[in-house]
Amino acid sequence: MLAITSLYAGAAALMFVYLTLAVSRLRIKHRVSVGDGDNRAILVAIRAQGNFVEYTPIGLILMAAAETQGAPTLALHALGAMLIGGRLLHAIGFTRHPQILILRQAGIVLNLVMVLAAGLGILAHALL
Repeated sequence: MLAITSLYAGAAALMFVYLTLAVSRLRIKHRVSVGDGDNRAILVAIRAQGNFVEYTPIGLILMAAAETQGAPTLALHALGAMLIGGRLLHAIGFTRHPQILILRQAGIVLNLVMVLAAGLGILAHALL
């Protein structure tokens, strides 16, 4: 049923909508239909959304695979917390002016640790 992955997928969906609306608001405000119109604020919003889209799907796919393989509930929640927490920290650090570099760095580290841990766990389960 993937109940745990679904919880984090739902949270990710809400974050995605928030980031998308931030791009839309800026496009409307600055009357930019395509691209960033050489507007730094729009560029930052687009990249915050894009970065979210680049990292979140692999995390959710790995969580779903781990849950399907019967990973412990606590491990799944740890993976989900790293994924959502990492994306949240990165988005906050990235979209502030000036950027909060430590939040960006912590966010990416959390996401990479999540992907690494989930990937290794899934491989180990599949091979052993």
